[in-house]
Amino acid sequence: MSVSADRAGLAPMSHHGHRVARVAAGVLLGMALGAVELAFLCVAWPASLLPAARPAAARGLTRLMAIERVRLARWLGHETTAESGGYGFLAARAALGVLGGYACASGLFLGGLLLFGGLWDLAWGESEPVPVNLPGVKVVTSSGVLGLTSGMVLLPLIVLMTLALGSLERRLAGLFLGPDRHEQMRRRITELTATRSGIVKAVDEERRRIERDLHDGVQQRGVSLAMLLGRARHSRDHGRTAELVAQAHAESRQLLDELRSVAWRIYPTALDELGLSAALAGVADRSSVPVTVHGGLAARPVSEVETALYFVAREAITNAVKHAGARDILVVLDEDERTVSVAISDDGKGGADPSGGGLSGLARRVLALDGEFTVDSPPGGPTKITARLPKAPPCG
Repeated sequence: MSVSADRAGLAPMSHHGHRVARVAAGVLLGMALGAVELAFLCVAWPASLLPAARPAAARGLTRLMAIERVRLARWLGHETTAESGGYGFLAARAALGVLGGYACASGLFLGGLLLFGGLWDLAWGESEPVPVNLPGVKVVTSSGVLGLTSGMVLLPLIVLMTLALGSLERRLAGLFLGPDRHEQMRRRITELTATRSGIVKAVDEERRRIERDLHDGVQQRGVSLAMLLGRARHSRDHGRTAELVAQAHAESRQLLDELRSVAWRIYPTALDELGLSAALAGVADRSSVPVTVHGGLAARPVSEVETALYFVAREAITNAVKHAGARDILVVLDEDERTVSVAISDDGKGGADPSGGGLSGLARRVLALDGEFTVDSPPGGPTKITARLPKAPPCG
């Protein structure tokens, strides 16, 4: 039991010692590399002003940046995918590396010298008395004890300074080269948590909207139909009965239209069967305002991307008709090598609020697929809503 406890206590100490040694090695290596970088900058920066010397300067910059990325990843634990930080990064890094590395190296050398000298004096009895005068206190000690004590105090301070310098190096790399992989993962987890919550909220809002459509439309039509049929059933006047049955027939047709409309708003079958352009053409046909659809897609996007683009376009068209007073709406589908997009423009009064219920729900849907959602709607118009999504969305 005691052996296991001792090992458990030694493990963290060994880990911290390894970390300090690794950072110290990275800082000292950074001092040497910083001197090389300063020399390179003194030559390459002016040379880059000459067209003939630019290729050689660019190659040198690329190689030094590659060495820096290896040093940052291997010794300081900062992995980055950025290809180059430019001359600005090298200048800041070289200055910090040379000055900080020199301070750490000098402190380590002085601390080691004091420790070694103190131990030597104590071991060989060559210590000399040294008076130490402090306010209100007068102490006489030996040079060996003073050197040993000074070294023991100085070395931990140098260790802390080395760790601080390593942290500054990582911050500098993060500023110029972007966050490391751990920070990227942390940000990604935060983003996924936020988008997951947003999707849950969007689904709840969509359910409430469907419930309102069913309650205010379909349910009312059903109640009216039942009342007409009940009146017709109890009527003894054949003429009146025929009139009530005719009204019930008309009400049933309107009920079917309401059901089709609700089902279409939930998810149109044309989207699966015919594709995005055909589904948007159906939206245009149902709109009371002229809608022009320009389809520029070479192939159908994957299902979740296609669905998101459809709902963005449909909601934007609905908002333009209901709230913007638009007289003309344009929908443009486009794509490049990595993304597919839809842009909806209208000539309405503008002033669309991106934080509103409908648009914020669309934004959450797009962000959940690693897309970009923008709303440009100055007061007075026009309004342009754009959603851009990657062709290969994230898996889960």
